[in-house]
Amino acid sequence: MKKVLSIAGSDCSGGAGIQADLKTFSAHGVFGMSVVVSVVAENTFRVISIQNVDPRVVAEQIDAVFEDIGVDAVKIGMLSTPEAMCAVAEKLDEYRPANVVVDPVMYAKNGAPLMEPRAISTLIERIIPRADLLTPNIPEAEKIAGIRIERVEDMRAAAEAIQKMGSCNVLVKGGHLSGRAVDVLYDGKNFHEYDTARIDTKNTHGTGCTYSSAIASNLALGHSLPESVRLAKEYVTTAIRHALDIGRGNGPTNHFHDLYEYGLRGCAKSEN
Repeated sequence: MKKVLSIAGSDCSGGAGIQADLKTFSAHGVFGMSVVVSVVAENTFRVISIQNVDPRVVAEQIDAVFEDIGVDAVKIGMLSTPEAMCAVAEKLDEYRPANVVVDPVMYAKNGAPLMEPRAISTLIERIIPRADLLTPNIPEAEKIAGIRIERVEDMRAAAEAIQKMGSCNVLVKGGHLSGRAVDVLYDGKNFHEYDTARIDTKNTHGTGCTYSSAIASNLALGHSLPESVRLAKEYVTTAIRHALDIGRGNGPTNHFHDLYEYGLRGCAKSEN
């Protein structure tokens, strides 16, 4: 069985963060593991508090996974402080895992900040150069690239600018724009666009976590990057289309819709 590690924050409400990642890994038939970087007290409509884990403990969690089990892909989500970023970057250099997917989480769905402003420069200097794929949404891409994004053409320009910062590939997600949901993947030479109809729902809590985890799962399963993004886009679109109307705010996506509807044969599975 393929093995995928999530390095991210914990969402006690179960819709985003580590919890969303582990559900996504399970839905793809890979073995999920987690390194908790922050504990976030949040629900579908607000973030109450954040407790960051000591960077030493973050590093030791990573050691615990790599010295025993190993990984086929790594998904990195919420890293709220420069200290956490440095700890993770050092371990990436030590273990050199393949298929590192970084979702640069800066804001919760309700707009609450999840990354300290002082950490953005560290993200650019220490984390982005170690990413095989970076998956920013529009606000995150604007912060990193320093440009305003209002059209697909701007997404392409942002992807090019961010790719020059050291990430091998950049996927700029267009969920915050109007019209169809278009995502732009840039590999340093070519652009790939992934276009689906926009789903009219407020229940999109954890979509970024879910999308990036699905990409990491598909990479671990041996798919190419463009195919991994395509499959992940289909998966997250289905999860949004059948999202759960839970809570008073933005409800979570439905990570196991296909499993409940069709059984294991309806889900991606590892042959190993």
